[in-house]
Amino acid sequence: MWTFILVTLVILTRADGEEDSFLYDVFPPGFQWGLGSGSYQVEGGWRDDGKGLNIFDNVFHQIPSPAVDGTNGDIACDSYHKYAEDVSLLKYIGNIVFDNWPRSSRYHVFEAGVYRFSLSWSRILPTGRIDYINPAGIEYYNNLINFLIANGIEPIVTIHHWDLPLPLDGIGGWANDELIHHFTNFAHLVFHTFGDRVKKWVTFNEPNIICMLGFVFKVDGRPIGLNEVIKCFRTLILSHARVYHLYDHVFRPWQGGKVGTNLAAYWFEGKDPNNPEDAKAAENALQIMWGLIASPLVFGYFNRETRQMMERLAKRGLISPQKEFTLAESAEIIGTWDFLGVNHYSTYLTELRKSTSKPGNLTLDQIFLLLLDVNLSVKPEWVSTSTPDFKVVPSGFRRILNWIKWRYGNPELCVLENGYSGRPEQGLEDYNRVAFHRAYINEMLKAVKLDGVNVSVYTVWSLLDQFEMELGYTVNFGVVAVNFTDLDRTRTPKLSATCLKQIFKDNGFPR
Repeated sequence: MWTFILVTLVILTRADGEEDSFLYDVFPPGFQWGLGSGSYQVEGGWRDDGKGLNIFDNVFHQIPSPAVDGTNGDIACDSYHKYAEDVSLLKYIGNIVFDNWPRSSRYHVFEAGVYRFSLSWSRILPTGRIDYINPAGIEYYNNLINFLIANGIEPIVTIHHWDLPLPLDGIGGWANDELIHHFTNFAHLVFHTFGDRVKKWVTFNEPNIICMLGFVFKVDGRPIGLNEVIKCFRTLILSHARVYHLYDHVFRPWQGGKVGTNLAAYWFEGKDPNNPEDAKAAENALQIMWGLIASPLVFGYFNRETRQMMERLAKRGLISPQKEFTLAESAEIIGTWDFLGVNHYSTYLTELRKSTSKPGNLTLDQIFLLLLDVNLSVKPEWVSTSTPDFKVVPSGFRRILNWIKWRYGNPELCVLENGYSGRPEQGLEDYNRVAFHRAYINEMLKAVKLDGVNVSVYTVWSLLDQFEMELGYTVNFGVVAVNFTDLDRTRTPKLSATCLKQIFKDNGFPR
């Protein structure tokens, strides 16, 4: 079995063009390992116990459904009812072993044991507003957090993972700055309720993607304008900053936790390595992809490339002229992070876009490419996954981690999503996923040990096969299979769970 995995690993790295040898070494003491999930993707219980509707509850009930297989997350993995089983799987993969002491008082962890999950805003606040708090939602997350901690697993909690309460979408979603107030109220509630046990908070999952993909899915089907997209970025930045200061002033003194945000982090490189214009396109794409969120939070303003992008779009009549952050806003947003989260899935080749025409109604892909001002492609020899846009390029992971170190002064980085997209018919012997994680974790090890990148956490995406938005249940990222034809949603660990269990236990790849 291991011979097959090593052969697969060699194929993946050769296709990547990576010449470096495999590094046998371990991560620093205290490095944290874990797995992740998203609330709508795993919980189910879409109308149970007073939960309100969110945008996905509406969108994935439309006919036709945005999901290619016509499915939805009404039940998903049923983690709302089966969270104890999920925690048992986390404990197994994380190598958590209790001493012969009372379970509540002492445990030993082999350099492992975090679970990154997200809160369903509408399960806790059915209208999205603070006017009514759903006690069943509070109870569910209290039970989950308590059971994680009782089993030696540290929760990393994402406050908002795209599933906006439906009533808030009805007032314009993230293009309406009224959401700053509502999100701050929600954050205050969850800090107060869960913060005595949660020590790492993520305000938003991929805020750069929330906006670039038109707030993910608009319920009423209206085309998203670029003005709304740019407004979304400002709203999310100010919301994050407001929540960071709330935690810093009110909760940090007695809870002692950290607050960050979590960004999509693709690697871009020039299509033609001998063409400086392609290299410039790659750097611009990186600067804009991160500069729309991270630069304001780190430096207090949009970086040069992002400002130039806005000026270019305004000259083409695609957006209104944009104002800089005021001095008061810059003072509010600068330095509002304790760590930066990284979600990395793929690498792309870039070349400058040539079109200067004014398009009509924009598709989500067009919005993405207009903002980055590039055309994207891939090398034909890169290994494919079951998600068409994601290719296996392990070296890109090391490169994006180093780029963030260089651009933002080596901040603490928490890798909160990294995973391989397979298909259900590939079964439990997921050799490609095993090879993927060995290759990508080894590139992260090189970044940490050879390059000095400050990575402190790595969470695999994902614990379970789960609902994957517009791809429905046709693809999976889980290291644990879920039988979606079984009402009991039976869970079965895959080969990748066994492999990761060993990596977690070894804290890397010792000789």
